[in-house]
Amino acid sequence: MTSAQILFYTFSFFLVASSLIMIFAKNAAKAVLFLVLAFFSVAGLWILLEAEFLAITLILVYVGAVMVLFLFVIKMLNIDKSTLRAKFAGYLPLGLIVAAIIVAEMTMVLGHEQFGLNIYPAPEKASADYSNITILALQLYTDYVYPFELAAVLLLIAIIAAIALVHRPEQNRKKQDISEQVSVRAKDRLRIVSIAKNNKEVNND
Repeated sequence: MTSAQILFYTFSFFLVASSLIMIFAKNAAKAVLFLVLAFFSVAGLWILLEAEFLAITLILVYVGAVMVLFLFVIKMLNIDKSTLRAKFAGYLPLGLIVAAIIVAEMTMVLGHEQFGLNIYPAPEKASADYSNITILALQLYTDYVYPFELAAVLLLIAIIAAIALVHRPEQNRKKQDISEQVSVRAKDRLRIVSIAKNNKEVNND
């Protein structure tokens, strides 16, 4: 058995094990941590397949951003564990049926008859100086530069729209008026009163 095969079976074992533990974990924070382990295992498999860009993107985007956000949301929410367990038990039969259908569909599509070595031979090994990130960047910024820029503009519009929808004007917000501060006069802000006279009036009452 070669070293690549050993790594493949090792990453596959951690992927399957962490996925199962994530599904059946009672603590949501532990489930997220095992999902992080599953992502790292998938990234290792992609590196073995010489897909370094996908592996790095998976770690940076999902592990570095999405999973951290999940942890913050889970810690901030007050989740009732008994309610979650009741809902999990109620939806378990439907979940098993959906999972069986998904497995059957993936088996039909990704079977040996469609993706066997007799149909798609093994790809040739790339040289040591080959970088699929460079090839992807050349394709992205030459042949697909306009769709790439269009996607960036759409994402920017979506960010602005989300901020505009969430933003609510504050009613009691203090606002600074520079012209009013400059044109202020002492007689409008200062009132002189006689303390002794006021005290005498209070004593007479």
